[in-house]
Amino acid sequence: MSDRVENRLFQNRYVVDVGRPHITVKPHVNPSNALVAMTRVCPAGCYSRNEQGQVEIVADGCMECGTCRVVCAQTGEIEWSYPRGGFGVLFKFG
Repeated sequence: MSDRVENRLFQNRYVVDVGRPHITVKPHVNPSNALVAMTRVCPAGCYSRNEQGQVEIVADGCMECGTCRVVCAQTGEIEWSYPRGGFGVLFKFG
């Protein structure tokens, strides 16, 4: 097995809590620079911009690293909580 990070991350599993995402982006017209940055810095690639330029999230592959909590702490544009027990990321390699 290769020691590449991508190959190890592929081994992780995610249990999606359908209809109850642990991260949401608050409604906005113009996202802050911090929120736009999440489209580039989220390690799982969960954030994207829609056709209107708003930032959206699909938290199904979230690694629960907290990057978005740190980057958007000042703006308050996201709501983040830990997933309910039994849901979220299941790390294979610690």
